[in-house]
Amino acid sequence: MQRIPDDVLDRLEREHEQGITSAEILDIFAEHGIKFSEATLRKYVQLGLLPRSVRVGRKGKHQGSQGLYPASVVRQIQRIKEMMAQDYTIEEIQREFLFVRGDIEELERTISKVFEALRDAAKDRKSETSGRAIQSDLVAAESLAKELVAKLSMIEERLMAQARLSRRVAAGGS
Repeated sequence: MQRIPDDVLDRLEREHEQGITSAEILDIFAEHGIKFSEATLRKYVQLGLLPRSVRVGRKGKHQGSQGLYPASVVRQIQRIKEMMAQDYTIEEIQREFLFVRGDIEELERTISKVFEALRDAAKDRKSETSGRAIQSDLVAAESLAKELVAKLSMIEERLMAQARLSRRVAAGGS
């Protein structure tokens, strides 16, 4: 099965921190020779396998808005396609594998926004004694937040590994 290399996914997520359109998602898969359609994207969203897009206004007069997905959906789509290629059903994927992945990624994005806002608010207070304490608290809190997200991801990975093992045992150890 063809796949998008991890370094490409990492770059994509860095370059599209504010989000990615459905057209861009489809283009990425097409560039890598992987079949993926708008209808399948909508289906995955409806089934809860992917997060819903967020409507974002376009710059300029009368430009309307567009839906942006977190750039990590490309990685999630690839994961879903790989599991389906291994004969997992949509129901198994929903139940056993991606049940909290989207929530963890949403938590990560929300935490990032919170820290960005706090850093901006604290910028002007660096020279004050209380400002230095706030900076120190921010660094410590950010470290704890990263640790929390990593721990949640690890727990999810372990649950997924258990589900895979249970599935192999149920299938006769193949």
